Amino acid sequence: MGEAFRVLLNEAMNLERQKYLGAGPYERSDDRKDYANGYKPKTIKTRVGELELSVPQVRGGGFYPSSIEKGQRSERALKLSLSEMYLQGVSTRKVATITEQLCGFDVSSSQVSRATKELDSILDGWRNRPIGAYPYLFLDAEYQKIRQGGSVIDAAVLIAIGIDETGKREVLGTFIGLSEAEVHWRQFLKGLQDRGLHGVRLLISDDHSGLKAARMTVFPSIPWQRCQFHLQQNAQHYVPRQHMQEEVGDDIRTIFNAPSEAESRRLLGIFIEKYKTSAPKLVEWAEENLIEGMTVFQFPQNHWQRIRTTNMVERLHREVRRRTRVVSIFPNEKSCLRLISAVLMETSEDWLSGRVYLKMS
Repeated sequence: MGEAFRVLLNEAMNLERQKYLGAGPYERSDDRKDYANGYKPKTIKTRVGELELSVPQVRGGGFYPSSIEKGQRSERALKLSLSEMYLQGVSTRKVATITEQLCGFDVSSSQVSRATKELDSILDGWRNRPIGAYPYLFLDAEYQKIRQGGSVIDAAVLIAIGIDETGKREVLGTFIGLSEAEVHWRQFLKGLQDRGLHGVRLLISDDHSGLKAARMTVFPSIPWQRCQFHLQQNAQHYVPRQHMQEEVGDDIRTIFNAPSEAESRRLLGIFIEKYKTSAPKLVEWAEENLIEGMTVFQFPQNHWQRIRTTNMVERLHREVRRRTRVVSIFPNEKSCLRLISAVLMETSEDWLSGRVYLKMS
């Protein structure tokens, strides 16, 4: 995000100097007040780190871009402006309006487009950066509405999060597919491999047929932990009476909270015996599915709490939806990928600069 802010501020200052001079680069104009005179480096401190800016100069002096002062006085306004910049595909007028509020003057659609292309290159670089060893890999998807071929579809936004060998979290990548079909998950996972992903000891995800087929193709020998939270939710579909739901939920949590795999399996046997008469369909489902939530017991006990569900990814989905809610329907896949990548990149950088998520030693 720091690099994106730098690009935006430098572009805003250049536009402000043009406005001050009354003429663009190499433009002859009777309204010209002065001439451009290069740039002066300036470092400013923000919450996303130090930004090395190139402040435009004029020959006669007397010019200083107000966008720096406005940006520093309200970093929140700057972030909102940047978010709007990512939405250039939604409405250029919106970008022009928000940039006018930040810089104090109008900008053209071509100027917005030029700045957006620079920002896109930053996001493309982040999505395609080399990655390395991540013992734990979390996979999940959420849906966004995108216009395609004259209709609106619910496109799947695939997201991968890794925990590295130091215990830090990182968003490894994102991909937009028409659905969660195996072909899209396989393309996404293969892309992670091509970028250098290795050392995966455990995959954590929900049970989706497309994802299941893809992970068995790309990561055939990696153990899989099925999200325990989703398992508890799925179980409720097989409970025959509403008054039984709370008790069934408590019993399944007891199985998963056991101190060992052996004890968990023992409690599963008690569960099956308890409900075999009153809820036979639940028992049939439990015998086949609950065992998939016990892989976590093969890993260090101090990791269990955080690697047994995809709750971390679900929280990230909520943040993405909060930022995309104002759009409602994206005009194309590119504009959707732009905004979501920006949110994920910002979150990932916060995670990497923050505290350790898991103690790996």
